[in-house]
Parts: sequence; structure tokens; C-alpha cells
Amino acid sequence: MRPPALVLHAPGTNRDREAAWALRVAGADPEIVHIDRLLSGERCLDDYRMLVLPGGFSYGDDLGAGRLQAATLRARLGEALHRFVDLGRPVLGICNGFQALVATGLLPGADHPRVSLTRNTSGRFECRWVWLEPDPSSPCVFTRGHVARILCPVAHGEGRLVVRDAADIPQISALAALRYVDPDGGEAVYPHDPNGSIDHIAGITNPAGTVLGLMPHPEDHITPRQHPLRHRGWSGHSGLPLFVGGVRYAAQVG
Repeated sequence: MRPPALVLHAPGTNRDREAAWALRVAGADPEIVHIDRLLSGERCLDDYRMLVLPGGFSYGDDLGAGRLQAATLRARLGEALHRFVDLGRPVLGICNGFQALVATGLLPGADHPRVSLTRNTSGRFECRWVWLEPDPSSPCVFTRGHVARILCPVAHGEGRLVVRDAADIPQISALAALRYVDPDGGEAVYPHDPNGSIDHIAGITNPAGTVLGLMPHPEDHITPRQHPLRHRGWSGHSGLPLFVGGVRYAAQVG
């Protein structure tokens, strides 16, 4: 069975088709749904087994970092979103979608220190390919059992994960699902860590492991032809396993 997956489109998001295609390749039955159709009741979140908030510039990024989208989700869909998460249905937020999940409070989750996504330490928009290392100790259902590094692009100006108090870093680091590494798998420095996030974190999960937010774009490297060095015969390290992990889990939950 292909679990139905909702790809949430808001004004300004521009990666919804890529996310839907990645979900379909991974075995889901995706549908791109404009947020207004959920707000009007034309579509119901309860009818889906997986939710993806794709990247882009939702609402023109007014107020920055997905805050207006998050405000709409909290005010109009907050109860439905929390019910979706409480049922264990997987949620994936990519780039602007990650920013929205943080702003709603779904990441890192209740009883954990709040985090923020702020301007890159370089002070500019970063658009480059990066290497990601899954954390084998993470409870994240999207990375569970996946140990290979992932190569995919980033494209953001506000991707630096920060905490208010340095004492909270170990608690947040324990929720890291993906970290930036250098091409050899070693500790990343700029530009391999494109934004300066604490502990080189590229993506975090909630304690249950069912919600994942990450700044890079795994949907942009799904097939071998998308590898940036395919013309040299390079392949592998695609972002597809993240979607496969989420879809497989979605097929198991009620």
C-alpha cells in the first residue's frame, strides 16, 4: 500500500513538486495541497499518513524564517497538527519547512529548550552542495538504519541552529539526526558547514523520532543523474533513503 502523503503548499513555497516526486519514488502517494484547502476544510489532515513542509519562501519570508506560515499553522491547524504528531505519523520539514516547524514548537518538542534558526555566520545566502552524516544513535524514523552519508544542496540565508543558553547544547545535540561533515567524513568547517549551526547540526528530530527538520534539500538528489559529478562517473549518496524511511514508517502507523 502506498501511504497517502500531504505536501503542504503555502504562498511562496517552491519545492513542493520536487518533494512530491521524491515521495512517489520512495513509495508514497503524494498530493500537493494548498494551505487554504486545509483551512477551508476541503482537505483534512487526518486523511494522510505523512506530512511534508517543503522549502521555499513561504509568505515571502515576511518576518523571516517561516514565521508567518508557523503563525497560520498554530492558529488555524494547531490542534490537527498535534493530533497528527501524537498519532505517530511522520512529519518532514525541509529548509523553510524546518523553520516553520521550529517556529510552531513542534521541533524540538515539548519539555526541550527552544531553538532558533537565524542568519548564517557568513552573513549571506549559501547555495552549495554539502555532505550529511546520519547519527546512528538518533531515534529518527527517517534516518533509522541508514548509515551512508548523503550529498545534497543547501540554499538558505537563515539556517544556523542556535540555542539561548549554551548549557542547553547537549540536550539539543542528543536530538541531532544529521550533521554536516567534510567530504572525507571529518568535522566540517565552512564551507562544508554552510551556516555555523551548533555541533554542526543539519537536522533535528523530536524525542519520538517522528518529526524531522533539516535545512539541506535531499529532494534535489534522488536519482543518479542529479549527482553533481555524474559527468565524471560519480554516483551514490542520494537523499532518497530519508524519504524511504519516512514512507515505510508511514505505512505502518494508523
